[in-house]
Amino acid sequence: MLLLGIDIGTSSIKVSVVDADLQTCIASAQYPETESAITSRQAGWAEQSPEMWWEHVQKAILLAQIKKQLDPKDISAIGIAYQMHGLVLVDKDQNCLRDSIIWCDSRAVEIGNDAFDHIGHEVCLSHLLNSPGNFTASKLAWVKANEPDIYAKTDKIMLPGDFIAMKLTGEITTSVSALSEGIFYDFLCNRLSAEVLEYFGFSEDLFAAIKPVFADHGHLKQSVADALGLRAGIPVAYKAGDQPNNALSLNVLNPGEVAATAGTSGVIYGVSDVLAYDKESRVNTFAHVNYTDEQKRLGVLLCINGTGSLNRWTKTVFGADTTYQQMNTEARQIKLGCDGLRILPFGNGAERMLNNKMVGVHFQNIDLNLHTRAHIFRAVQEGIAFSFRYGLDIMRENGMNPTIIRAGKANLFLSDLFTEAFVNATGVPVELYKNDGSIGAALGAGIGCGIYTTPQEAFSNMKAIQLVEPSNPGYEAIYQEWKGLLDKQLFDC
Repeated sequence: MLLLGIDIGTSSIKVSVVDADLQTCIASAQYPETESAITSRQAGWAEQSPEMWWEHVQKAILLAQIKKQLDPKDISAIGIAYQMHGLVLVDKDQNCLRDSIIWCDSRAVEIGNDAFDHIGHEVCLSHLLNSPGNFTASKLAWVKANEPDIYAKTDKIMLPGDFIAMKLTGEITTSVSALSEGIFYDFLCNRLSAEVLEYFGFSEDLFAAIKPVFADHGHLKQSVADALGLRAGIPVAYKAGDQPNNALSLNVLNPGEVAATAGTSGVIYGVSDVLAYDKESRVNTFAHVNYTDEQKRLGVLLCINGTGSLNRWTKTVFGADTTYQQMNTEARQIKLGCDGLRILPFGNGAERMLNNKMVGVHFQNIDLNLHTRAHIFRAVQEGIAFSFRYGLDIMRENGMNPTIIRAGKANLFLSDLFTEAFVNATGVPVELYKNDGSIGAALGAGIGCGIYTTPQEAFSNMKAIQLVEPSNPGYEAIYQEWKGLLDKQLFDC
């Protein structure tokens, strides 16, 4: 029996087909090969076309079949992971009304801040576990205020994964986890937030039927099945945001367990069973994939917007003639600390952990007679690792003290140099696994359709491929210097 996982990333779509019995990937594909475009019509704005996602999903599914390693008719269920917080609007005929305002768009920061003040800080933090900030609810309020004609035509709002599930099945659903990531869910009252809906003037009719994450979210339409070579009627049995899904793919489900990822953005995601919040809302709490009213499982999420995106920008500007592996090799020739070069990696929108400030990327202490592109390659990876340490210290203030962090060996964790910097900067060992988001989504589908009786069963064959432990105390002094530069920059903002 086979399972299909779809991961809707900012840069590309990744799909994997997993053998349910062996829990192993037998085919995968990514589309496009180059990074998908982000439209930025004004500074701080970021949009993508949902129809582009759908086109790329179809092409990736067909690419996964091209080597004929599987019979696509044997696929029994579909799972979807997706970039979080994006706003998709459709009319009553399920037509998309505008491009999606995606996760790193900063236009609604002040709208969210005003809502925080008017609804009340204590109410927001105790009921929503977050301030409204720059999340989906505030983005929807921006559309309501600035594009009233589009808002008036809106029948349903959804997140990116909901849109792809709709295109596959014709049905629209949501979950508590999805509502919480949009800052629509009241954790104390176990319902849509009356305060948020009343303040923004949103109707409950805008929201789809609420289902568990692991559930039947609709069945594959005949027309789509014919186009993709699949069997009509199979369920979309799982939908989750990319970070909860990344945690699932690493079997991070219980209180105290922690996952990390360093893709376009960088995330540390820890599981808690306490309805707690950061008083400054610098880290955020959402319903995890296995959250229920009876058994609270919450994901405490630290996000750094511009990790992999900074590394990609660095390659484009300084290393267009090299591969990432060659960049890492060059960076290895530079000693720890990069001869004084420091980089602050915050150039992809308002940073939540920095109180929604737009800090930008800063190169500090460049010596034109000393520093080379190899110094820049290393300083970027060190700066990103130091930003993880800065955020992890905020999580520690809030009671999250990991003794080990699990991560997929992908994206920046493919770099031994970055992994070494991450481990030594944070002081926490990292276990690396082969799983990725699309494989996790496929196994999530297996849980949702009942092939596995528990999430633990779905990952019973998972084993770490590498353990990296702290080994170089020299990172601490350099981190403290880096932190001093960041503190100065924050003061000047």
